[in-house]
Amino acid sequence: MEINKIVIPTPYPVGDVNAFLVKGDALTLFDAGPKTEEAYEAIKWGIRAAGYDMKDVEQVVLTHHHPDHAGWVDAFPQADILGHQYVDYWMRQEPDFLEYHTQFYMQELEKQNVPKSIINNIVQVRGELELFGSRPLTAFLKEGDEVPGHPGLKVYETPGHAQSHLIFLDEQSRQCIGGDLLLEKVSSNPLVEPPVALEGDRPHSLLQYNASLQKLSDLHVSTLYTGHGNEVRNVSELVEERLAKQQARALKVREFLQEPLSVFDVTKILFAKIYKVQLGLTLSETLGQLDYLVDKGMATIKEENGVQLYMKV
Repeated sequence: MEINKIVIPTPYPVGDVNAFLVKGDALTLFDAGPKTEEAYEAIKWGIRAAGYDMKDVEQVVLTHHHPDHAGWVDAFPQADILGHQYVDYWMRQEPDFLEYHTQFYMQELEKQNVPKSIINNIVQVRGELELFGSRPLTAFLKEGDEVPGHPGLKVYETPGHAQSHLIFLDEQSRQCIGGDLLLEKVSSNPLVEPPVALEGDRPHSLLQYNASLQKLSDLHVSTLYTGHGNEVRNVSELVEERLAKQQARALKVREFLQEPLSVFDVTKILFAKIYKVQLGLTLSETLGQLDYLVDKGMATIKEENGVQLYMKV
């Protein structure tokens, strides 16, 4: 594949995000940065540096729905917009979806024993919505599909960091556009999100993420083009390292469970210095480790007065 990397600034602590312009039978931009003026200029100049103009882009393909990846689809009115079906909910921002989203998080945070006085601050997403694009998807992509205009570029569903997360593997070169699935320097946070079907139980994001990492490792990728930072070439080794570190953290969490504790209780211990300023992210990380322990039979869960409590086994 002919891949041109475009580095785009973001207003988030993670720093710059990467987009990739790929020339095949179609000219495709993978990911589109957050919807800020700085990001727009970076995308425009990145496309020009590759020898093209904004209007030459025929389709935008999104790895997932997070705003640092899905913002500037509006800059390509002539292009098709493709991604997972879940991305479309965020593009349309229909009131029923936003209400469901809010109620889902309120119920989950109550189960985690988060004080009601701060729940509203966590479920508020209006500021995030301003950095999203507003174009509905032209077509949905799913496991096993081929990206239009790119023969042999296959779609793999890799939920965990996001329920909408996709990666794209060129079957011949084994090059892969990987979004935020595996990053060179930092681990992606498996974020708690509503289920794709918008009904049913909460997805166990960390368990999904681990399975997606293993799927990536099994694909024998030559070069992974990541959503943040540099490319990764030692994919299997890095996956093994990340899975080992996650297990070590889970075992550390298990030692806290000498008595029944809620997710909020464990979060305050595990992230004592930062949980107050990054409560959503730290709760998500803690819940993932507890899900892992329960799945491995190393912890048990019970409910008291609507609050889920975890205990070491």
